[in-house]
Amino acid sequence: MKIAIPLYNGRLSAHFGHCQQFAVVDADPETRTIGQVDLHNPPAHEPGVLPRWLAKLGVDLVIAGGMGQRAQQLFSANGIDVLTGAPDNTPEQLVESYLAGQLACGPNACDH
Repeated sequence: MKIAIPLYNGRLSAHFGHCQQFAVVDADPETRTIGQVDLHNPPAHEPGVLPRWLAKLGVDLVIAGGMGQRAQQLFSANGIDVLTGAPDNTPEQLVESYLAGQLACGPNACDH
């Protein structure tokens, strides 16, 4: 599976639409291992652009700090699951916690 994480200065961005880059992490849920981590510069932020772009990259899941309800709906429409309220960590730490079933998500950092 591929997991996308919005980044700001190499760590999870609290606000999805304002990230500098996306880490796209290849992960194997069966063996709970992380493969390649690719960094991508996102296209300009406009409604609907990021879900389509990440779907083209083959992303299955987005781990985010905060994301608006409409954006979550657009991801769902593109076949991408979303987890919000993730802690401020590196992509590798977040994916390792997710694969271990230990990713503790709090409230969605985005309230719109």
